[in-house]
Amino acid sequence: MRRNFTIVTEFILLGLTNCLELQILFFVLFLAVYMVTVAGNLSMIILIEVNDQLHTPMYFFLSHLSFVDLCFSTNVTPKMLETFLSDKKTISYPSCLVQCYLFIALVHVEVYILAVMAFDWYMAICNPLLYGRKMSKSVYTSLIVVPYVYGALTGLMETMWTYNLIFCGPNEINHFYCADPPLIKLACSDTYNKEISMFVVAGCNLSVSLLIILISYFYIFPAILRIHSSEGRLKAFSTCGSHLTAVTIFYTTLFFMYLRLPSKESVEQGKMVAIFYTTAIPMLNPMIYSLRNKDVKNALTRELFRKKYFIKKVSLLCVQNLFLDLFFNTDDGLHGEMRNMIHQGELKRVFTFNFNYFKNSKHIKQNFCYDSLCVVVMIWVVHQIFLYP
Repeated sequence: MRRNFTIVTEFILLGLTNCLELQILFFVLFLAVYMVTVAGNLSMIILIEVNDQLHTPMYFFLSHLSFVDLCFSTNVTPKMLETFLSDKKTISYPSCLVQCYLFIALVHVEVYILAVMAFDWYMAICNPLLYGRKMSKSVYTSLIVVPYVYGALTGLMETMWTYNLIFCGPNEINHFYCADPPLIKLACSDTYNKEISMFVVAGCNLSVSLLIILISYFYIFPAILRIHSSEGRLKAFSTCGSHLTAVTIFYTTLFFMYLRLPSKESVEQGKMVAIFYTTAIPMLNPMIYSLRNKDVKNALTRELFRKKYFIKKVSLLCVQNLFLDLFFNTDDGLHGEMRNMIHQGELKRVFTFNFNYFKNSKHIKQNFCYDSLCVVVMIWVVHQIFLYP
């Protein structure tokens, strides 16, 4: 049937609860989760980008996994937060289709990135001597482009099936975002083709990507056990453990969500499961891959130390500019002496030098003396407490 028979122009998202107190509680909870998700995934992307030691295929794939998790959560969470506080819990028909498209596309991108990561570790552990030549930049770039293209095309195909459905009656979606299973229940037209397509596409893609992962680990584990160094085995098991943890959580929730035909019970249960894979998993992935990964922890420590050193230098320059701007009729010799002390990091000597200068100076107004001295004391105290190791 043709699309111009559709009457519904917007949908109502019923969300998680109708209780006002719980809505406020959920808003605070999921806002905190979303902020941690954004901070964690952005930090992972930036850390991998700025640290040269992490410019390897493994961390290249991990940065893209963080990017997909960030997009995945952003596609759902802001609208969910809006419905908690808004009396009008509606989403327009085009926005609903866009949300459906992004959700399906990003899910397929993520499952195949996880599969590519398993294949990368198979190459690194089972063929270490050939790894550098076989896993060249052009190869691992192609391996990351394919999931994006395939996910975009799959999302488009599934969204077109939804677009061809006719919605002419109820418009209340029993979910907190436009998910396919509850959306199908509202259609006035025959949903058989859409349901079969959803079941086959989800089942095939989840099964194929999971099969790639299982075959990779079928060869990885024996190769790890053949490593003579106990430290090397521990590092390999730790890396694989992070990946397997993420795979287990993600695939379990997706299989539970999509490999069942829509029903009232499955929609209610799926809503609870969806909370986990749309909010918790994107938040947990950066923690899983960073807390269990020694390279990431070392890189993060180095970057934080570098940042700490940078802030320390900036604070010294601020002190320098403060004093030089407040001096009146001082000669270049005094300026030069203070600059040398600042550049050498001798902030205590700078403080003593300027205190004595203030006390004996006849060229500075009294109010400037007190104000600037107070500012210097504050900067010095903050510097000693927070910046010195």
